[in-house]
Amino acid sequence: MTDSPGATDPAGAAPERRPGGRTARVRAQVLDAVRAELAETGHEGLTVEGVAARAGVHRTTVYRRWRDVGGLLVDVIDAAGETDWRPPDTGSLRGDLTALNREIQESLVVRPSFAVALMAASFHSERAARAQTRLWADRYAQCEILVERAVERGELPARAATDLDARGLLIAATAPLYHQVVLLRADPDPLLPERAAEAAVLAAAAGAFSVPRDVDAGPGDRRPDG
Repeated sequence: MTDSPGATDPAGAAPERRPGGRTARVRAQVLDAVRAELAETGHEGLTVEGVAARAGVHRTTVYRRWRDVGGLLVDVIDAAGETDWRPPDTGSLRGDLTALNREIQESLVVRPSFAVALMAASFHSERAARAQTRLWADRYAQCEILVERAVERGELPARAATDLDARGLLIAATAPLYHQVVLLRADPDPLLPERAAEAAVLAAAAGAFSVPRDVDAGPGDRRPDG
């Protein structure tokens, strides 16, 4: 709950500013500094002192709240999950996946790339790796609505609503971007976002992501866990 401008307490005096306001500002400054430091120097160059200096706060403030570099990484990943990001809605599954892939490609090829630096950092911190896994799982869960819309529009068979591995489809559609840019370190292909999306849609329509029914499994066991 935020402070209301001009609000007064029962005695008629203006209330003191809540500590949360300053705390939120300090957090924003520090996390912005983490992103900048991480993108410029990578995990190896990320230090509490460097973050504090860039953020314009005392290092004891950083140590008190985040303790160490691992804590900074976890919080910057958690902050990414707090943004009001919404999956694309273009009117078709192919269009949605293409738009999603273009967002991904842009985040990977911009220099310096915070997304790539953060992925690399997660290999050096178990806490950061767990936080990143939570973020990815949440993003995939958000994007499952793309498949639900496709079923509603008739782009995919109606049975896909219960028998299709939506996360598997999303991974298949987006994985080529990571393979090309991150693993192969190749130049970005402007046609790849749409080609990868189209391939995933065709595969889904052909039943490639259908989940086999298990007569002994309950309804909640038909789809694999992420």
